[in-house]
This record gives sequence, structure tokens and C-alpha cells, in this order.
Amino acid sequence: MTQILPIHEIFHTFQGEGQWMGTSAFFVRTFGCPVQCPWCDSAGTWHPNWVPKEIQRLPIEEIVKAVILSHAPIVVVTGGEPAVHDLEFLVNSLHTLANVRVHLETSGGFRIKGDFDWVTLSPKKWGPPLRDNVILASEFKIIVEEKEDIKLYLNMLTTRGMTPLDTRPVWLHPEWTKREDPVVLGAIADAAKEGRGYLRAGWQLHKLYRVDSRDVRTMPLVPLGGDLRKGY
Repeated sequence: MTQILPIHEIFHTFQGEGQWMGTSAFFVRTFGCPVQCPWCDSAGTWHPNWVPKEIQRLPIEEIVKAVILSHAPIVVVTGGEPAVHDLEFLVNSLHTLANVRVHLETSGGFRIKGDFDWVTLSPKKWGPPLRDNVILASEFKIIVEEKEDIKLYLNMLTTRGMTPLDTRPVWLHPEWTKREDPVVLGAIADAAKEGRGYLRAGWQLHKLYRVDSRDVRTMPLVPLGGDLRKGY
């Protein structure tokens, strides 16, 4: 039986964040997100002002075929919030037919369905992560909009399964519209210097290279907190 998923976009790029930064990756961005962060840069997956007139509903076989043609060693399933969908058949098909690693990027607020090789959990104030997902995660990504966010999210993770002896990396990313804010950048720098290795300063390298836009299948970047006249 063919499974169909609502897909915002699929495209070949490289992973611009975290432990796999710079690695060739095929992105599968699902449609829909109940979390709805006010600075979301994937607003086309949920916001009524940016949702496309037609939403792709792709058979899993079509996604797998596109992955195979790309020769990318990694597939990153993201969104929106991909965990609102049952992804087990997609993950199994990619493992079996495309022989690739399958990674997930999630807020962690919904039960993960699928045997992923790597899970990046980015906790959000508007939909805190489930304890089971915090325990399962391979790495964490904290989006820092205000300097207080670092402590807030670390406390959130600690109360949900991250221990003081945890060695999994916690990446601290400036929210993209705050990427030149000296207070935010200073807070990240101080935390990384004092974090004994597990806290790491992060960045969105793919935006500097504009690599996503090199694939014609990508949608325009429309973050709610950005400046559309400048393309972000």
C-alpha cells in the first residue's frame, strides 16, 4: 500500500547546522506545524499568509526516487514539525531502498514514529519536548532570541531527562534576525566558553552559502521575524 505525505518541499543541499554541518544532505520538509514559532523561517509550512495555494502530497516512492538520484548520503526529515506525521514507512523505505542515513529535526513535542539514525531536538517554549524524546535525541539545538533563553531551555531539557553528565552537544544558535545582536552573541559566546565542551556556539552555515536556493525545488525563505525586502 502506497503512503502519501503532505510535503512542503524536497531539495538537495548540505546540512548547515550541528554535528553534520557541511555534509551533503537531501531535505524532506513536511507540511504542517502546531508549534508555530513567531520567528519561524519555514512559515510556508503552516502560516496562512505563506501557505502555497497547492500542497504537494507525495507518494513515499517518489521521495525515495528523488533521494537516490541525488546521491546524498543523508536524508534530513524536517518541517514544519515532521513528528506530527507517521514517518515509519518513509524511514524504512529510505533505509531499505536508498541505503542512506535518515535524520530527524524536531521540536520534540510529539511522539517520534520511525527508527531514525540521528535526532536533532530543538526545544520550543510554545510546545515543550516529551521526556522520551529528550532521552532519545542525538544532539540539541537551542534558538537564542534573548540571552535568557539559554538558561530557560537548559532548565527545560534538564527537567526532561538531560543529566549533568550528559555529553551530547547542545548547539546555541542566534535567532537569525538577532545574528548581529551583540547581547545575544555575547551570551552564546560566554555560554560556549563556560560549557566544558557540551555547549557549542552554532550557526546556520547554509544561509551564508545560499546553498538551498541552488536547487530549483526550494521554496522562498519567509521567516516571520525577518525582513522580506532583504530576502530573509
